[in-house]
Order: sequence, then C-alpha cells, then structure tokens
Amino acid sequence: YSHRMFESEMTLAATESEPERIARGLRRRDVALLQTLVQEYQYRLVRYFIFLLGTRDQVDDLAQETWLRVLERGRSYDGESRFEPWLFAIARNLAIDHTRKRRLFSLDSNDDDGHEPVSFSPVSMEASPFEQAARTEDARRVAESLQSLQPVIREALVLRFQEELSLQEISQVVGASISTVSSRIYRGLATLRQQIDGGA
Repeated sequence: YSHRMFESEMTLAATESEPERIARGLRRRDVALLQTLVQEYQYRLVRYFIFLLGTRDQVDDLAQETWLRVLERGRSYDGESRFEPWLFAIARNLAIDHTRKRRLFSLDSNDDDGHEPVSFSPVSMEASPFEQAARTEDARRVAESLQSLQPVIREALVLRFQEELSLQEISQVVGASISTVSSRIYRGLATLRQQIDGGA
C-alpha cells in the first residue's frame, strides 16, 4: 500500500460529499462507518417505526434488521442523493412485511380513499417521541391526533415535519407521486387542525 495511493484516497475523501462518502464506505462494507451511521440515525429510525406502526412492540428488532439490510444492500446506494430517503425506504419495506404478517393495516396501497383511520392503543405509558419533544398540552393532543390518522397520512406528516424530508424524497420513500404525497400532507394537516381546534 503505497504513500501515493494513501494521498490520492485522502484527496478523494476531502472532495467527496457526505452521501458519496457513505456510498463508498457501504461498498467496502466499512464496519466503522456502519457504527457511525447507527449512532447517528438509530433514534430517528426507531421513532419512524413507532409512528408508522403505532406501537413500540418489535421496533428494536425491525431497526436491527434495517441495519443488516443496509450492510447487505450497500452497493445499491449510489451516493447521488441523501442517505435518509434510502434508509427510510428500507425501513418502510420491512414495516410492510411485518404488518402483512400481522395484517394490521396496509402501507403499500396508494389508494387513500375508502379506508377507515386505524387507531392503536398504546403499548406502554411511556411518552411518545412527539410528547418528549415538547411536554405541553398541545404536544400531547398532536401526538394523540396523529395516532388516529390513516397510516399513510401519518407517515407523510412524520417524514415531512419530523424527519424534514423534501416532497421528492418522501415520494421516493413511499413509492407514490409527489402530488399524492402533497395531498396526504394537506389532508393530514387539515384533520389535525380540525381535531385540535375541536378539542380546544
């Protein structure tokens, strides 16, 4: 391993973007990189699963399985777009497989109409991520109202406002058009506003 090769790698590392650096590390199955990604994204991944599934049950197993898939499929991440949408798309597919087995609800349907909102009873008395973010009456009401929304609408709101993904990135994650994503967000916000104003 020559000094010149080391220098050229250092130059490459200095000029590449964060997504490119992650893509290069995943192609090499760089364990140190994976550990860094787990530290950086684990909380967001767990939070996403909780809001998606409406329960804390089996979320840790699903998060662990997501990281295994990231390692297995790392070569398919090209580093041209942000890492988050690619990660959440893997997580979403695992959640769909999980819910198909349990037959709780469908996230893989792009037909938003004709479905009653699904309500889940909380598994524990622990505060939800939304409640932890701001321990106010409004925060609790937002968290409760979110759980009453259709899963695909709740997911769109969480990805947009909590994970701060763009409409295009959400479209990639959920496999729906940007107009469908916009419609889900609009409907979700309108429903939340109605519920919160109604409960005031």
